[in-house]
Amino acid sequence: MIEYMHNKNGPTLGYSFQSGIKIIEEKGLYFKDLNKSGHLEPYKDWRLPAEERAKDLASKLSIEEIAGLMLYSRHQSIPAKPRGPFASTYDGKPFDERMANSWDLSDQQKEFLIKDHLRHVLVTSVESPEVAVKWNNNVQAIVESVGFGIPANNSSDPRHASDASKEFNEGAGGQISMWPESLGLAATFSPEIVRQFGEIAAKEYRALGLTTALSPQVDIATDPRWYRFEGTFGEDPKLSTDLGRAYIDGFQTSTGSAEIEAGWGFDSVNTMVKHWPGGGSGEAGRDAHWGFGKYAVYPGDNFDEHLQPFTEGAFQLEGKTKKAAAVMPYYTISYEQDKVNKENVGNSYSQYLIKDLLQGTYQYDGVVCTDWLITADEPESVDQFAGKPWGVEELTVAERHYKLLMAGVDQFGGNNEMGPILEAYQMGVAEHGETFMRQRMEQSAVKLLKNIFRTGLFENPYLDVRESAEKVGHPHFMREGYQAQLKSLVMLKNRKAMLPIMKKQTVYIPKRYYPEQVDWFGNKISDKMEYPIHVDMVKQYYDVTDDPKQADFALVCMKGPDSGDGYCKEDREAGGSGYVPISLQYRPYDATEARSPSIAGDTREVIDRSYQGKKVVASNESDLDLILETKEKMQDKPVIVSLHLSNPAIVSEFEPYADSILVHFGVQDQAILDIISGNVEPSGLLPMQMPDDMETVEKQCEDVPHDMECYVDEEGNKYDFAFGLNWDGIIRDERTEKYRKG
Repeated sequence: MIEYMHNKNGPTLGYSFQSGIKIIEEKGLYFKDLNKSGHLEPYKDWRLPAEERAKDLASKLSIEEIAGLMLYSRHQSIPAKPRGPFASTYDGKPFDERMANSWDLSDQQKEFLIKDHLRHVLVTSVESPEVAVKWNNNVQAIVESVGFGIPANNSSDPRHASDASKEFNEGAGGQISMWPESLGLAATFSPEIVRQFGEIAAKEYRALGLTTALSPQVDIATDPRWYRFEGTFGEDPKLSTDLGRAYIDGFQTSTGSAEIEAGWGFDSVNTMVKHWPGGGSGEAGRDAHWGFGKYAVYPGDNFDEHLQPFTEGAFQLEGKTKKAAAVMPYYTISYEQDKVNKENVGNSYSQYLIKDLLQGTYQYDGVVCTDWLITADEPESVDQFAGKPWGVEELTVAERHYKLLMAGVDQFGGNNEMGPILEAYQMGVAEHGETFMRQRMEQSAVKLLKNIFRTGLFENPYLDVRESAEKVGHPHFMREGYQAQLKSLVMLKNRKAMLPIMKKQTVYIPKRYYPEQVDWFGNKISDKMEYPIHVDMVKQYYDVTDDPKQADFALVCMKGPDSGDGYCKEDREAGGSGYVPISLQYRPYDATEARSPSIAGDTREVIDRSYQGKKVVASNESDLDLILETKEKMQDKPVIVSLHLSNPAIVSEFEPYADSILVHFGVQDQAILDIISGNVEPSGLLPMQMPDDMETVEKQCEDVPHDMECYVDEEGNKYDFAFGLNWDGIIRDERTEKYRKG
């Protein structure tokens, strides 16, 4: 049961009846007695600045309580999962066995909240807004009842992706508003749209009980093969800087009666900008979630440009909050970039990158949080998904925590237990004395507490089910998200002005083969053959036939080539290094032009990681066959290609066989059909280069943007950064004037 106390010209206080706290009244104003002392201590006084309140509370906390603040939980699903890598229990049994409510806390959640004093929770999925609200209220009631009553700062990775099957209807709501992926937002080339996304997403986050966003990802994606390319704003430093700044301003800024101080308030969501100092230059495009991708390399000597979206964007906001609330370094070892200590260690472990550069040179004073599980032990083989202690594998778990503390880190991502932090604290006491270490711990505590104070959680962390359900997925939010989707589609080709195609014509849509996949955790997803677009949606625009002879045109829906992650277990078992190419083409690729030897490597595993002369083929090579076969069946009738990209692709293999090519980065099927039918004119621009061939991919430098030969199609159009077509031809407007190169 939630009680409320209203202050005239002040915040409404929300508190749980079960938590046992009382209300202090002073001069007609009300304050929550969070530690049940009966006194109005500074940290309880909402009239004071967040900095002053945070310093007061940090000085009162035990080392154990500070250690709990420094934890950031592993992934939590609501309801908790009964099995799998994050299996949970309820009263000692699998979560669903006792018919627990979806919003009930698991045994593990209760333990890390109470025993380990954890207050930062990463939420991955929620069953519904109603369940999210009830779960949030349960969490807040528990933590309010103990110690100093510090609220939970719940957070999320990006959660506004589009569901292709869902229909957009003007005036209809949804579970949550749907927007393009970050790369799609980048394709709009519009800071205004991105800022609007941040403003809307923040309102929905707060209605779900989320006060931190583990985003934006402002890494400039300078290697086209990188696994996380889709989560970025593309390869251009200036565009990434402008969009990242707008994103953060949108999320963090409260206005009017919602503002508490300096732009922060009850509508604000802390952002955690990532990944310092930029993770887009992994050697050969490999990703550091796995041991085979632990190195970021700089053959173009372009390290400084990767800092620009942080130093000129995230740390120089236009809004009153001034800078991103938190920063997350990436897993990678920024190879040979430590100019002081000459250490090749994961970025969070580097005193040069964190204390000297981030906090020293660039004066960043917000929270620094590691990426997830970097203090855990590495797995048996480099292709397993587990701990990522790159460069410090020989240290113990506690020693890793201590090294991170000394490097300037404030928080440990994916860690539920405070024990290793307490061990690290004692190591520091032995080396520097208790006064020094207490001061070091309080320094982090103040930063972490400020982010909770200035979002208003100490006054009211509770939500109303009805109000949240009305806000999340509000029709206005859904409309704005859909409009952004439409503006994110890029038309690359339109031979003889083939598009738009009038409604009620007949379309042939070939079924697509979906090969077997393996997810991050090693689980297999079976192969299948099915329509790649929801036919019921298509029928609202066109008649549909399975006979190409009866069709007026064909629509081929395909995805960019997927050749894997650059490592092959079978190659390793056969005596090879295990390292293979990442290809951006569909047909088999022979890496004759690959670099040899590799730039980075280590004696722990493989020194030379070159894959020169090795072959690889895309798992979805059948997508190329699909368009070639369709063109043959359709003969002279139009073939339209809808290409879903998460990375650049070699389009030379199919471009001559397509009359029109539309590129998207994750949208509702309806958005594609609205463009094809002419309901909306395409306006998106490429946020990256489309390479001419794999030779130019091999010759480019992983750390340098805009350094590839771009593909030129049969109509003479060059698929370069900021290229796109509308019905009249090549788009030339204020966006291309500002961002296009050359």
